[in-house]
Amino acid sequence: MFDLFKIGFVPVTLLDVVDILIVSFIIYRVYNIIKGTIAAQIFIGLIIVLLLSITAQAANLKALGYLLKLVSDTWVIAFIILFQPEIRRLLLLIGRNPFIKIFIKSDEKTIAHILTDAVFELSQLQHGALIVVIKSTGIKTFVEAGEILNAKVNKNLIKSIFYPRSPLHDGAIIIKNDIIEAARCTLPLSSVTSIDGHSLGMRHRAGLGITEQADVLSIIVSEETGSISLAEDGKLKRGLSKEALREKLSFALKGHKAKGVNRTGFLKH
Repeated sequence: MFDLFKIGFVPVTLLDVVDILIVSFIIYRVYNIIKGTIAAQIFIGLIIVLLLSITAQAANLKALGYLLKLVSDTWVIAFIILFQPEIRRLLLLIGRNPFIKIFIKSDEKTIAHILTDAVFELSQLQHGALIVVIKSTGIKTFVEAGEILNAKVNKNLIKSIFYPRSPLHDGAIIIKNDIIEAARCTLPLSSVTSIDGHSLGMRHRAGLGITEQADVLSIIVSEETGSISLAEDGKLKRGLSKEALREKLSFALKGHKAKGVNRTGFLKH
């Protein structure tokens, strides 16, 4: 391969540069993950020993190179034994990488499944709920006006928030990707007070109102009847089945039009 330049008598090729950049990126990412722990300090020491070992081998210092290699090999084993939690965390983050998930089939429930299960359990309990799911544009103003949570979407957490005696049950929760950004959020009310002769309560007007101003979905559970409604683009659909809601959420969160859910099925105002 074509030599880019030479350091002394050592030629450096494009492949060498790519190799160095990849290794540097891996070291940087690993350090960021364990930064702030004791493992970070030992990791820096290990990198220094490895660099000295490589330098000794390149300079043909056989005795020093052998000694440093022996130390680095022993240090690697000690590092693995002592810092298993950090290594598990690193492997967990790698496994959650979207690129890796392309090649690995996961049995983990999707956000659409979690939300659907939570909503229908709230419906059975007749606990009122208002859940806003961001599709594209954020609604930072409304998030900041609520109680910041930044918690991973979880069925039991959602049920706890909307438990009638919970201090967070009033208002809406706002979800972006797989994170509940905030709870007890105040939303703008729609000017529409009734649709097809059905009077809209405050929760339904708020759920409808936010969809008139932002690219979001609103799921509303009636406290009086337990019925489930879905608002999108200033339109409201009542009485959704579990499968219809899950399908609509699945396709909306993927940025596609929901198959089998006709947009004209929404009640226009």
